[in-house]
Amino acid sequence: MRRRTPPPPSPLPQRHGVDPVRVRLPAAGAWSTVREHLVERLSGAGPGVIDGMFDTGLIVGADGRAVAADAPYVPGMYVWFHRQLPAEVPVPFTLEVVHRDEHIVVADKPHFLATTPRGGHVAETALARLRRELDLPTLTAAHRLDRLTAGLVLFTVRPQERGAYQTLFRDRRVRKEYEAVAPYAPALGLPRTVRSRIVKERGVLTAREVEGEPNAVSDIELIAHRGDGPARYRLVPRTGQTHQLRVHMNALGVPILGDPLYPVVTAPVPAGDFRCPLQLLARALEFTDPVTGREHRFRSGRTLRAWTSYDDWAGAAGPAGRQ
Repeated sequence: MRRRTPPPPSPLPQRHGVDPVRVRLPAAGAWSTVREHLVERLSGAGPGVIDGMFDTGLIVGADGRAVAADAPYVPGMYVWFHRQLPAEVPVPFTLEVVHRDEHIVVADKPHFLATTPRGGHVAETALARLRRELDLPTLTAAHRLDRLTAGLVLFTVRPQERGAYQTLFRDRRVRKEYEAVAPYAPALGLPRTVRSRIVKERGVLTAREVEGEPNAVSDIELIAHRGDGPARYRLVPRTGQTHQLRVHMNALGVPILGDPLYPVVTAPVPAGDFRCPLQLLARALEFTDPVTGREHRFRSGRTLRAWTSYDDWAGAAGPAGRQ
């Protein structure tokens, strides 16, 4: 089997903890110059943006030299450039490091902070913050946690070891435990294991359950409840479908407090509104280190506000957030 040739190293350094964009020119196409291809491929950048980048020498080749706008199109050629960072409202919560060694970093992520650069969240992400704060430009994420979910995320220090840690998640050899605050339903028989088939279509905000062989399995247990107030739940996913725990809790009639998608999609909150986070926390990670053989058990030190101070939570959330 023919092995894929790895791309050359980036000639550009990171900026604000964010990698430069790398583009490989396709093997076939009707473009005569590099510019023609990039203008077509990156049409969403806006009129004149790509030409401006060529004019100022911001698009470079593997040797670090600026690529001319009229440079001939060469199939397989790589070019790099830094994207224009979006205006981001800083997430005003700390990102705690709970473990660090020469192989991994485990961080306790706050609500509202994306794990990795994506869409409008680039420099204000856990990965970019950690690269800057720990001075670890090679740091990468071994998995992702939803932006609205708080809790533990595993990062790898050495690029050559990233695959070994990602394989742990792919092969389900990481035990993940979550906590959630949701309505209390006395008639709901818990603990129980929920099995269903979940599909998530591209471009659709929500995932949904459909008929068919289950591909999503979650263990759900009641930890405690307070009179006619909310309840605290332990959630252990055995699989990793998109929004799995949120979908399963909603299907049981106890949607997680603060969920903007389930049971109904609510209007987006203004940028900078951090009052009512989704009450879901990645509480624990347990695994055998594939590089050192060490047994790791990590726990988040965060709390869920709707449990520790429900009246304050309900007042901030308003009727829609209380569900």
